[in-house]
Amino acid sequence: MIVQKLSGRNTYTPTDIPQVRGNCGLSPNRDQSLSVAGLKTPDNNPDAALTARGHAGQNLRVSAVYVQSKRGKPLMPCSPGKARLLLKEGKARVVKRTPFTIQLTIATGETKQPITLGVDSGYNHIGLSAVTHAQELYSAEVSLRTDMVKLNSERRQYRRARRSRKTWYRKQRFLNREKPEGWLAPSIQNKLDTHIKLINKVKEILPVSQVNIEVAGFDIQKIKNPRISGVEYQNGEQKSFWNVREYVLYRDNHTCQHCKGKSRDPVLEVHHIPGRQTGPDSPDNLITLCRTCHEKVSQGELELKAKPSKGFKAQTFMSVVRWMLVNKLREPGNVVSHTYGYITKQKRVQLELPKSHTNDAFLIAGGTIQKDRAVEYLIQQVRKCNRKLFRGERSHIRNIAERFIKGFQRFDKVDYNGTECFVQGRRNSGYFSLRKLDGTKVHNSAKYTDLTLLERAKTFLMEVQRQFLPNLADGASLPD
Repeated sequence: MIVQKLSGRNTYTPTDIPQVRGNCGLSPNRDQSLSVAGLKTPDNNPDAALTARGHAGQNLRVSAVYVQSKRGKPLMPCSPGKARLLLKEGKARVVKRTPFTIQLTIATGETKQPITLGVDSGYNHIGLSAVTHAQELYSAEVSLRTDMVKLNSERRQYRRARRSRKTWYRKQRFLNREKPEGWLAPSIQNKLDTHIKLINKVKEILPVSQVNIEVAGFDIQKIKNPRISGVEYQNGEQKSFWNVREYVLYRDNHTCQHCKGKSRDPVLEVHHIPGRQTGPDSPDNLITLCRTCHEKVSQGELELKAKPSKGFKAQTFMSVVRWMLVNKLREPGNVVSHTYGYITKQKRVQLELPKSHTNDAFLIAGGTIQKDRAVEYLIQQVRKCNRKLFRGERSHIRNIAERFIKGFQRFDKVDYNGTECFVQGRRNSGYFSLRKLDGTKVHNSAKYTDLTLLERAKTFLMEVQRQFLPNLADGASLPD
């Protein structure tokens, strides 16, 4: 049994950092950690004057530093000690802070090893893992945007209202537009493009030779009814009904599901439980209400106890884009292969790994005996900017928020008292709300003078999943 004694301030820095064989001609130094304080970077680099420093009570564990050639092509990563020597001798410069990447300023050999990138594709989360035959070089879990449907619905609502006011005399033209072949809904297209963009970002820092993707096809009717078979697929729950509304009224016995007829209102209406903006027209998302209760719900005077159906958006997304994703990646000449979820699960059970997107991506990439796992990155996708001319529900109130307040914008990565976090909310007075990507609250009202800018806001926010290691000087020991 390992007895660990955690001290108030952790000062232990591990010396057994996993090393990655590089090709820069310098021997790695296992006793040196990455420190680039004081380095000067180009003025046009958004990561200029950034330092990789430890935090109070934390230990940074950097498994590898990613390297680019003088021409900007990815090379095999090197150890932190080797990167420190290259930076000190002026043979490399910092081009990216997270993940830490350097670019050589001198010509060198470009010997590479086969690297396989595993992609655990999904609707809300994506797992990425790049491995060689010996170890894992890159690991990340990405959280995708979930506000696309609602924002597109709001934009459509504002557009229709504006055209009905400004150009009411114009002839309707919504039927003369043909959708091109391969058209996808904007929210689905965004998620498909995000998968490709993330894979290309990994290829900017690692010479990936093969991409493995997990694909899946889902039988929605089988999920609803595991015993369905044969002609039952043609005899759905809405058979013999004219439309969805008629079926919902029949299902609810033509009775208001809130007051159960106590209002004595004879007019019945079908209500979307989560709202039309984000909810589909499927029967699971509809409920029967009388007009009296429906008006109270619409005005916010009544809250329904009925919970919206989870739906099958994720399953439908994977069924639609699985082969589109594979084919689009093959177009530039990439070597792409696919696997299935049951194979990944079998490997995960055999290796006794916990269920996670990064572990699944590791197995999809072919990882089995690689003991050295890379530092895991947490990536959050956010909107690039807010171009709304008016605020949310009350469209007559103009959106006058400035992009920069006291030199900071939303989603900037900052350092606050030794803790890396992101600007979540801002006030004109200069006090900001700070959060981590996992939602952890750092400070609800931090003064801007106490913040140090680390990275400007980007579409993909990235932070390291830091590991808290014990202090061996206080009697703790590490497992073998």
